[in-house]
Parts: sequence; C-alpha cells; structure tokens
Amino acid sequence: MENNNTYWYRDAVGGLWEEMGKLQFEFLVEKGLSPQDFLLDIGCGSLRGGIHFIQYLEHRHYFGIDKSKELLDAGMIEIQNNNLIHKNPTLVQMENFEFQNLNQKFDYTLAQSVFTHLTLNDIIKCLMNVEKVINQGGKFYSTFFENKKGKFYLEALVHPRSDGPDLTTYFNQDPYHYDFETFEWICEGTSLKVKYIGDWNHPRDQKVMVFTKV
Repeated sequence: MENNNTYWYRDAVGGLWEEMGKLQFEFLVEKGLSPQDFLLDIGCGSLRGGIHFIQYLEHRHYFGIDKSKELLDAGMIEIQNNNLIHKNPTLVQMENFEFQNLNQKFDYTLAQSVFTHLTLNDIIKCLMNVEKVINQGGKFYSTFFENKKGKFYLEALVHPRSDGPDLTTYFNQDPYHYDFETFEWICEGTSLKVKYIGDWNHPRDQKVMVFTKV
C-alpha cells in the first residue's frame, strides 16, 4: 500500500495517476509518436504521462511544462525513482505559455486536462504560442469537455465518470466545457487546422482533438 503523504501529488492531479499516464502514452504512440520526435507536454504535472514519454523518447527530447513548481519537483522524484536522470528531460515552470523561450521546435504537443481549466482567452493564448514552436506537419493533441449543444448553450452539463459520481462542467467557471466549432473558429487565419477525434477511453468523458500545423 502506497504512503498517501509520499504520493500526495498523484491525488493532486486528479487521481488515476498510473491509468492516465499509460493512456496518454499509448494514445500518442498509436498516433505516430516515435523515439526521435521532440515532445512538448503542457500541464505535465507530476509526470504521470511524462515518466512513460521520457523512457521512450531519445535523450533530451522530452519537455514538460507546468505552472506548479511543487508538482514539477514531485515529477523529478519520479524521474529519480525510475532511474531516468540520464535521459535529461527538460522541466520548466511556466504560467503564460511562452513556449518560444524553450528554444526548441516540436513534432508533437500534448495538453491533457489543460483546456478543461482554461478560459477561452487563455486557450487562444496557448494555441497561438504552440503555433510558434511546432514544426510544419506537427501535431498538438488536446483534451476538452465537450458541449454538444452549441456555443449558445450557457447551462451546466453533466459528464459520466467511470471512477466515481458524474462530473458537472460549466460555460463560465472551472471545469469548463466548449463546443468544437469554437476551436475551428480560433484556427481561422492561422496555420493550424483542427480535427475532432472524440472518444479515446478517457475515464471522465474528456474528448480529444488534434491541431496540425499546415
């Protein structure tokens, strides 16, 4: 039985630490992630997915970004415990999506359970900065709580959970939901094209979409 005090960070990112880490990793590999690719993991938290990606990717090819220094420190403990220091991953505390400060171009970008906590303005800021740092043909996979009722629907929505009671999302407060057409609108006039993927076995009904730089 794990010590809850020692592994506090696994609950801090919403639980299902091992399950969600494996899901993220297997999903991106299925979508074409190779060991030679450079990956930007936005909202990497305590590296539930990062541990798998660091082990899989080549030396210095993993970049994890999070606004919480405490979670990044916990992720470093996981790196040490898994004997992955030699892979030299980059972990950076960042709040304003200034990815260009990393001085690196990326083939894949992931934001799992990030847009669910962002206002629309912050999502736009994130996307415009991702556009600056991904290679042509690069992919940005992001999850979101979907509003299937359209952009004019302003009420709360209930989403099923496989690990507990149903979850409620909102138009104007965290956790947020969005309709997919809003993301299509954001991409107008940019080099990003967005495609709806939908279900990917997420236990809390988050859908997934992919932005491609064309």
